[in-house]
Amino acid sequence: MKRVFLFSALVLGSFLGLKAQNVDVNKPQMSESVGMVPIQKGNWMVGGSLGSMGYSFEGESFNVNINPRAGYFVSDGIAIGLSLNGGFQSVKDADDIWTYGVAPFVRYFFPEGSSATGRFFGQGEVGIAGANNGSDVTFAAGVGLGYAHFITRSVALEAVVGYNYSKANNASAQAQNGLGFNLGFQIYLPGQGNR
Repeated sequence: MKRVFLFSALVLGSFLGLKAQNVDVNKPQMSESVGMVPIQKGNWMVGGSLGSMGYSFEGESFNVNINPRAGYFVSDGIAIGLSLNGGFQSVKDADDIWTYGVAPFVRYFFPEGSSATGRFFGQGEVGIAGANNGSDVTFAAGVGLGYAHFITRSVALEAVVGYNYSKANNASAQAQNGLGFNLGFQIYLPGQGNR
C-alpha cells in the first residue's frame, strides 16, 4: 500500500510541477503594427533585393540580379538613395554575361491602401550599367510597384514588380526592355530626431 501511495504522490507531484512551469513556446513574429514610424522624415533604409529574376523580350535572355540599396527619408513617406546592381545574364545562342550598375532612386510610400503592418510604394531609378563582355556603358532606367510587409518595427519584407529599360551609349545600339520581379528586405533605421 505504501508503494501505491508513494507512486501516486510522485505522479501527482510531477503533474503539478509541470503545470506550474506553464511552458510558453514563442511563435515566430510574422508582422508588427508600425504605422508611419519607419518612414518618417530623417530615417534611413538599408537593404535590397536578395534575388530578382526577369526575362527580356528582345534578346531572349534570362537574368538574375542582386541589388543592395540605401536611402534617406527627405520627407514622410519619400526616400531618395542609391542602388547598386550586380547580376548574371544568360542569352540564347551566346556567351553568358556578368552585369553591374549604379542608379540613384526615389521611393514614395502611398498613404492609400496602407495597413498598420504594410505599405504599398512606387519606385523609380535612372542610372548607368555595364557588362564584362566589353560593351559600352548603357543608360538604364526602371519603375516599379511594390509592397513592404513589416515583420518587426524596423524590418520589412518586400516584393516589387517593375519595368526596366536600357540602351547602350552608341548610335547602332538597340534598346532593351522587359519586366522583372524582385524579392528582398529593408531595414529601417531611426534618424537622430526620431529615436
